[in-house]
Amino acid sequence: MQLETVTVSLDNHVAVVRLNRPEKANAMNATMWQDIRKAFTWIDENVDARVAIIEGEGKHFTSGIDLQMMMGLLPQIKNDCEARTRENLRRVILDMQDTLTSMERCRKPVLAAIHGGCVGGGVDLICCTDMRYASADAYFTIKEIDIGMTADVGTLQRLPKLIGNQGIVRELAYTGRKVDAAEALSLGLVNKVYDLREALQAGVRELAAQIAAKSPLSIRGTKEMLNYSRDHSVADGLNYIATWNAAMLMSNDLTAAMMAGMSKQTPTFKD
Repeated sequence: MQLETVTVSLDNHVAVVRLNRPEKANAMNATMWQDIRKAFTWIDENVDARVAIIEGEGKHFTSGIDLQMMMGLLPQIKNDCEARTRENLRRVILDMQDTLTSMERCRKPVLAAIHGGCVGGGVDLICCTDMRYASADAYFTIKEIDIGMTADVGTLQRLPKLIGNQGIVRELAYTGRKVDAAEALSLGLVNKVYDLREALQAGVRELAAQIAAKSPLSIRGTKEMLNYSRDHSVADGLNYIATWNAAMLMSNDLTAAMMAGMSKQTPTFKD
């Protein structure tokens, strides 16, 4: 699909979304926020796409929200009624939240391949992905505190659940300090660190291919269950999976996988 600030490709069931404003360090302007949602809505709806990768073009993954976008925000939301101006701002924030949540909402697993800087809104973005991988030159910072604002697009809500350490999350959010790739790995923010960007891209694509070879129906159900269970009690999660599998378990995928296992062959699944 053709978008202005991101490129989208699809090959062998793996979709690759690449942030594509390298001359601006992939700063997330108003168009990019909308393009991200369009890309992942398309991936969610495209039956040929089984897994997605998000990465950045140029020197950095992303430098975060485009400050020019922020500076131009007031004229867009201004109303002669102060309350309506504030309501307009709230709607803008909620819409920006939804653009990134589109990755979490996408039924297909989303893998982030991060190199260089992952700053501010970039941290919000990667917190919405299923797994995160980095090259050794990557670094992460909750930069919003340094421009006098509270991060408002998902980092403060998702990061504590990703790394499970409130003290560390608060330290990072209060100070805005950089976290290098090695520390990100030790914190559990990323799954693996690769020496070079080329190795990162190759490794993430290999993993994506492994996921794409599995039952698409089962992968979609697994993502649904993991996201649901993260935000609900164990009892709620168990009840949901019982209902889900009562509807989805008896599939052609189950038969194909069992038959392939008995014959020691690789199963083939319908999209």
